[in-house]
Amino acid sequence: MSPALTSALAEPRQRSICTRLAPVIGLAMLAASCAQPSNGKREIIETVTMPQPGTSRTPGTESGWTLVWSDEFDGEAIDRTKWSFDVDCWGGGNEERQCYRDDPSNAAIEDGKLVITARREEHTGAAWPPHLRASMPDPDRQATKPFTSARLVTKGNAAWKYGRIEVRAKLPQGQGVWPAIWMLPEDNTYGGWASSGEIDILEAVNLGVPCAKCPTGREDTILGTLHFGGQWPDNALHSSEVHATDVLDGFHTFGIVWDEGVIEWTFDGRVFARKTSDNWWSAGSDAPNAPFDQAFHLLLNLAIGGGLPEGRGLGGVSEEGFPKRMEVDWVRVWRCDARAGEDGSCAAGREE
Repeated sequence: MSPALTSALAEPRQRSICTRLAPVIGLAMLAASCAQPSNGKREIIETVTMPQPGTSRTPGTESGWTLVWSDEFDGEAIDRTKWSFDVDCWGGGNEERQCYRDDPSNAAIEDGKLVITARREEHTGAAWPPHLRASMPDPDRQATKPFTSARLVTKGNAAWKYGRIEVRAKLPQGQGVWPAIWMLPEDNTYGGWASSGEIDILEAVNLGVPCAKCPTGREDTILGTLHFGGQWPDNALHSSEVHATDVLDGFHTFGIVWDEGVIEWTFDGRVFARKTSDNWWSAGSDAPNAPFDQAFHLLLNLAIGGGLPEGRGLGGVSEEGFPKRMEVDWVRVWRCDARAGEDGSCAAGREE
């Protein structure tokens, strides 16, 4: 493999060789087959049970939260002081089937909501994202994809280290449909992906398709994942999956509560996963909380196809039901100003 191609595959959203093997070896075997022998760590995919009511972590009921950034999408157009667009036909390093565009037909404000729309339409554009083109032997190469969509990012405009990040959204359904709410490091302090980390607040694939193992009989799984470790292919992941049985209906709030050495994932305010610094590491640093001790920016996107959705559900991508719409009601970020351990505070329950 050429250095240029290796560099391309090592960029964000490359799901590692383990994910590419998932359809072949099966998810049950995935963790055991993806060891990181030099660090004694493994890639782990765990299925968890949604907690019962009473496990909520809500800014309104915990003291110390200060709202530091938000977008209510109440203007006439997308706020370019908050968001920029990734524009390319790369496929995200996952062999996704869409071109990302900065076009009102793919991302616009409608009735006080951000609407990201994936369309079944062929488009030709840059095969590489801007940050990779200089390292490619054919930097001006074009690629053609059968779908268009959008990916919005706060990089260069807003990034946060610790806090509560929440997004209220309505997710699209269908085989091969892959909405995501996630975070990447503002700076690759510890090296290229995934040494500097990735935080996936919400991923869902193939929502609504027939699923014999799902409580509703339809795919209702949501994922919360960390990517970390070494640079690809020595990367690792720790992922939690849960059946969110009402995710198929209407708007829901997806979030993380992130503090020093701990990240919790929430669905409508209820914690469904918790990971601590014992669950992650970075080959680029010996710091105990690396790589999740740096500022990360936010990304919202709707992908079509790729290794994760196409290897699950009914397989592949269904062309039925397009266009697909991911609607975002609001995005809010809070900072915790409370003293750690104070009863009822946003920092309560944190491990020292």
